[in-house]
Amino acid sequence: MTYPDPERTSCCAPRRTAGTRAEPAANTAANTAHSGAHLIEQCPIEAGTFRMGDPFGDGLPGDGESPVHEVWLDAFDIDATTVTNADFTRFIDATDHRTEAETAGSSAVFHTLVRPRATVIGSSPRAPWWLAVEGASRRRPEGPGSDLYGREDHPVTHVTWNDAQAYCVWAGRRLPTEAEWERASRGGLEGARYPWGDELLDANGQWQVNIWQGTFPRHNTGDDGWPATAPVRAYQPNGFGLWQTVGNVWEWCDDPFDSRAYAKRARAQEPAHNPRPRVSPVLRVLRGGSYLCHDSYCNRYRNAARSSNTPDSSMGNAGFRTVAL
Repeated sequence: MTYPDPERTSCCAPRRTAGTRAEPAANTAANTAHSGAHLIEQCPIEAGTFRMGDPFGDGLPGDGESPVHEVWLDAFDIDATTVTNADFTRFIDATDHRTEAETAGSSAVFHTLVRPRATVIGSSPRAPWWLAVEGASRRRPEGPGSDLYGREDHPVTHVTWNDAQAYCVWAGRRLPTEAEWERASRGGLEGARYPWGDELLDANGQWQVNIWQGTFPRHNTGDDGWPATAPVRAYQPNGFGLWQTVGNVWEWCDDPFDSRAYAKRARAQEPAHNPRPRVSPVLRVLRGGSYLCHDSYCNRYRNAARSSNTPDSSMGNAGFRTVAL
């Protein structure tokens, strides 16, 4: 497993290499959607324009978070939370879908979370905190010996973009576009850095997000209450009713990644209408950052922050939420 430069993709999103690549699983979800399959509360987002992008200059140059530009979106309904372990288990039980991590036999686990007797089959000098652990999967997030007990309401992890798409087929849903995700994350606060405003801590000095505290990548103090994933309804929802769009876990979006998309749109005379970048054939957008983000390395726990990864990559800090068709 190799790990790209953080200027190009997140320290929190290691890619699967050809040597460990999983063949996409058969789409066992096809034609199995049923009433009540997707039980997550929905948040309606009205049609209209918003200003998309980073007005603060916080982003890494290669992420393409600027210039800020106007986007028009049609109305849509989006999940209030990311898909949980319990939600994804219902999908597995109904379809017998095997995730790509299970097919490959390994997935990426952060080094401080790996179980003591786990078998590590790969690492990288460029990002040695990410380890390819044999047997790690959505059922065994830290490798053999770990399980989901007590984490039913935590976000599902170790799922690839392809796995998320299979879930969507079963549930009669789809992944959000990048523009839909950002508008929903902003919660009606135009131009704000975070879903709740511009300050990281609240007025009482309390954490409002699950990210890394301490010295990255060696010691996470867990001052926000969670050293790894948190329940999907921890902290407070934003103005649209969405929980934890930043921090906790990265969220797959439907779009191919284009670092120049915003520059192209900004040259247009009118707001982009339901924009969908179509450049990269191999990378898909990730949004929102995760519990591993720290401003010393990966300041991507912001509304405007962008990253990407290959659609067959899985890791212990990425999940997804869905949108109604």
